[in-house]
Amino acid sequence: MIKEVNWEEKGTIFNIQRFSLHDGSGIRTIIFFKGCTLRCKWCSNPESQNYKKQIMFINKNCIQCNRCVEVCPTGAIDLQLKSRIAFEKCNQCGKCIEVCNAEALEMSGKNVTVKEVFDIIMKDSVYYRRSGGGVTLSGGEALLQPEFAREILKACKQIGLNTAIETAAFVTKESLQQVLPYTDLVLLDIKIMNSTLHRRFTGQNNDKILKNAEYITQCCNRVIIRIPVITGVNDTEKNILDTVKFAKKIHVNEIHLLPYHRLGTNKYEYLGYIYEMQNIDIPLNKNLNKLKNIISNSGLKCKIGG
Repeated sequence: MIKEVNWEEKGTIFNIQRFSLHDGSGIRTIIFFKGCTLRCKWCSNPESQNYKKQIMFINKNCIQCNRCVEVCPTGAIDLQLKSRIAFEKCNQCGKCIEVCNAEALEMSGKNVTVKEVFDIIMKDSVYYRRSGGGVTLSGGEALLQPEFAREILKACKQIGLNTAIETAAFVTKESLQQVLPYTDLVLLDIKIMNSTLHRRFTGQNNDKILKNAEYITQCCNRVIIRIPVITGVNDTEKNILDTVKFAKKIHVNEIHLLPYHRLGTNKYEYLGYIYEMQNIDIPLNKNLNKLKNIISNSGLKCKIGG
């Protein structure tokens, strides 16, 4: 018996993607949560990292009208900054966005209730039924908002929708315990097996991640390991074989390879961040197929893409 849903539970998201054919079976709605404890250098959604709402400055749209400067109550608009926003002063009131007719300022992040999210989910209920689809919680890291994630999943399970979570598992065990009972599929990111390299490229070592991975497989019937394939970082035969060995240890029989791409790099500029992966090449198909063959030959299922 699923307990009553707390429809007024609030969380922070930055996007809802409808009619997705990725991140789970069938046609899905993906809810992107804001906030992440990792800082992966290749992250394609840097706006997902900070839990708070953020104002993004799209320089190419700016017509230098300076109306944003006039209305900002905290003096956070700094014309000398590349990001235009002095984030330590910004209170995310959004007044600058309201007066920006050129659409050079955009709010990333929205505080919403479970009810508001579920109303959007239900718009496509007929497509979930026909395709075997459902709802996926992504991010950022959805498990950093466990109460909010739990209530969304509970609402979905009450009407029989398939549920999935994409997670890097750098979270507390308590967060997992709240959410996993309502989760049909866990898409588990195992980025790099070597802990030193993992810290270098994500800001954290992977001890907690690997420990949580074992716990997840004990609680969830279906788990898929996903590897973001980054040229020169984790695309070695050793890393793939080490991941395969770990997958077998925790009884996961499927691995997906997610090729590195440069989509979203412009967002770094919008936020005033520095993108450090400019010189990384996109993986070649022949190299991806080589890694896929290594996994398949080990006896595990494998596909390129999620």
